[in-house]
Amino acid sequence: MRLSGHKIAVLMESDFYEPEILYYQRRFPEEGAEVHFLTRLWGAERITFHGHEHRMPFTVTESFEDIDEFALKEFSAVIVPSGIVADRLRYTEDPKQLPPAAHFLRRAFADPVIVKGIICHGMWLAAPVPGLVRGRRAVVHNNLLGDLRNMDGIYVDQDVVVDDDLVTGRTGEHCHLFARTIIELLASHPRGLPAPSWTTPRLTGQPPAAALP
Repeated sequence: MRLSGHKIAVLMESDFYEPEILYYQRRFPEEGAEVHFLTRLWGAERITFHGHEHRMPFTVTESFEDIDEFALKEFSAVIVPSGIVADRLRYTEDPKQLPPAAHFLRRAFADPVIVKGIICHGMWLAAPVPGLVRGRRAVVHNNLLGDLRNMDGIYVDQDVVVDDDLVTGRTGEHCHLFARTIIELLASHPRGLPAPSWTTPRLTGQPPAAALP
């Protein structure tokens, strides 16, 4: 199995896109990876969230707030999924403090060994720390084009975009292409080493990457 020994974190909250989460739950283990669904547990032992489309229940028992610097290094990838997950996770009680989930994402971005995967509306979680994607090539849902522009990201009109250790996907319906790209990226280099310099080639007939006007 190509991803034996790899651990992948998927952030979770209510209003997730059910087909996407179920796909990750099965696809990554097919390649030998462990998948850990993380959320903010608010002191509880577990929280059951419900999906956006069908209200499917999904129980999470692991908190990203419990992950110290050593535990974080055990993860090969951190994924921010689509749906309203990122919007719910970017809540903070104190306007002077970063949302805990955004702080966790910033810690992941600080480590080039960890592949960061952000798909569809997941880019909302990067908004409190705009420097994370400044100058980075990315794709987002069309509703978030202005958000990416305000973060000084470089929009690329492709379904999946790779910019070194950052993988972005257009919508939740592209989760299979997004996951496949992350799998290929992780499998292409030894665990514990930074992702190789890899950017998505421009597809025939598509415009070149360009900063949003």
